[in-house]
Amino acid sequence: MDGEAAQDRALMMNGLARFLPVLDWGRRYKSETLTNDLVAAAIVTIMLIPQSLAYAMLAGLPPEIGLYASILPIIAYALFGTSRTLAVGPVAVISLMTLTAASDIAPPGSPQFIAAALVLALLSGLMLVLMGVLRLGFLANLLSHPVVSGFITASGLIIATSQLKSILGIRASGEAMPELLRTLWQNVGATSLPTVMIGVAATAFLYWVRKGLKPLLMRMGLAARPADLIAKAGPIAAVAVSTLAVIALDLEAQGVKVVGAIPQSLPPLTVPLFDADLWQRLAVPALLLSIIGFVESVSVAQTLAAKKRQRIRPDQELIGLGAANIAASLSGGYPVTGGFARSVVNFDAGAETPAAGAFTAVGILLAALFLTPLLASLPIATLAATIIVAVLSLVDFKTPVHVFRYSKPDFAAMMATILVTLLAGVEPGVIAGVGLSLALFLWRASRPHAAIVGRVPETEHFRNVKRHKVFTDPRILTIRIDESLTYLNARWLEDYVLEAVAEQPRLRHLILMCSAVNAIDASALESIEAINHRLADAGVKLHLSEVKGPVMDALEHSALPSDLTGQIFLSQNTAFTTAMTLADAEDAAQGQSDLWLARGMI
Repeated sequence: MDGEAAQDRALMMNGLARFLPVLDWGRRYKSETLTNDLVAAAIVTIMLIPQSLAYAMLAGLPPEIGLYASILPIIAYALFGTSRTLAVGPVAVISLMTLTAASDIAPPGSPQFIAAALVLALLSGLMLVLMGVLRLGFLANLLSHPVVSGFITASGLIIATSQLKSILGIRASGEAMPELLRTLWQNVGATSLPTVMIGVAATAFLYWVRKGLKPLLMRMGLAARPADLIAKAGPIAAVAVSTLAVIALDLEAQGVKVVGAIPQSLPPLTVPLFDADLWQRLAVPALLLSIIGFVESVSVAQTLAAKKRQRIRPDQELIGLGAANIAASLSGGYPVTGGFARSVVNFDAGAETPAAGAFTAVGILLAALFLTPLLASLPIATLAATIIVAVLSLVDFKTPVHVFRYSKPDFAAMMATILVTLLAGVEPGVIAGVGLSLALFLWRASRPHAAIVGRVPETEHFRNVKRHKVFTDPRILTIRIDESLTYLNARWLEDYVLEAVAEQPRLRHLILMCSAVNAIDASALESIEAINHRLADAGVKLHLSEVKGPVMDALEHSALPSDLTGQIFLSQNTAFTTAMTLADAEDAAQGQSDLWLARGMI
């Protein structure tokens, strides 16, 4: 009985671990793992403090909200997420999307704007959890990589351009590139020289730290990993030096804008405003934000998991990210997702479990309680430099060149996404990206690859007649279909087959080679039945070969097997050989018939 009870408890724990992954990795947590997680957390905390402040201001929110969004959401993901090293929190693209969506409700920074950001986080969280419960993780595959890459590149350019106003110390506005450039040009005459000096110096320093500090440290004898981690902490040095410069030189009196007083407090308990009209207005932006956030996060998580031969579960990732966003909405934050830069730092620093994220949350909490007075004189230009250097790493001009060489349709979709995002803004860019991804998928599915094949001499293999020297028979035509048959390509199948048949005047047998067909839906079945009847009227028999088991099981529930004028063969070679034998017999019979007709016996 004790053995059965223990087995039942183990089964129950395994079941719970599917929904609470912490129960899985938590059971194997060791002191060595704790040390590695604490070290990684310390490094990520140092990096995350200036990033959180910067991204909150990018989203049009008070800087402390960036800190709040980096505490409870990280803990929620640690409980429900499946990635061991993904670092959740504010990111550039999601911050820009938050600014775009909430700006339609109220001016940035206003109480109504902050309330809209909370609702946006809650809606996004609820949508992600619902998609996870319904096992809709596969939806991430509907956004093609070129389209996502194009959207992120365009968003990076918009974000970098939008931060120029803080580098120059001027006003500028706009959600798309034309408006941003116009307002920057109109106000460039009001540029603040001290602000420019701080902004340019911070940008140059951060760029050098990202590219040149690690090689320098390695030349000085430091090992690669410590050198890389020190380089990642470069923003803290920029924050410290620029803040001290403002205080020592009294630059605030010379027009340099600073962050100002930041509340020393725990994240507040917040209840998002329940307003049906507000929720309705934010529903579509929340859905788009959820999709982009999930795609970005799951891409990072899968990449890092593969390096350690681990795996993530996309459906559970939806629940983990949903829980993180719900936690953000209840603790004064705004929408969050997994960030590429901080996740890589977390990975490189040796994080082994999501507990590293929980420790990071504790570090951010301590910073919110004790370090915020030190940040009051932090120049906004330094935060802008942090954002610019971070997002420019997202801008990728090499991928369009590679995609152009490989696939013109993918390149067209990618460039269209970039142009729409730059010219119309982030939200239209997301809609365009989703629409183009789906359109490209449907276009390809409606025009699957098919080939007329023949037998390779002295083998039982069949290959494309346009690519190989193969044996064919003018009385027999074999068409290999390289895609599942659905309503999207059913009409194409009829047109392709009948057009090929029309070019073969001596044709007696048509074989559809179905080795690559994984499914045949009702519309495609009707098309095959129509082809069967039309070929019968023309005196041509239709055969199927290499039909997969699940497809054959489905066909057995239809009238096609009994109505088929030909046969269904296990192998293509058997089908071809049998068709040749039947054609020979038909020719012999036709020859005998012609002889009798010539002798007047018929």
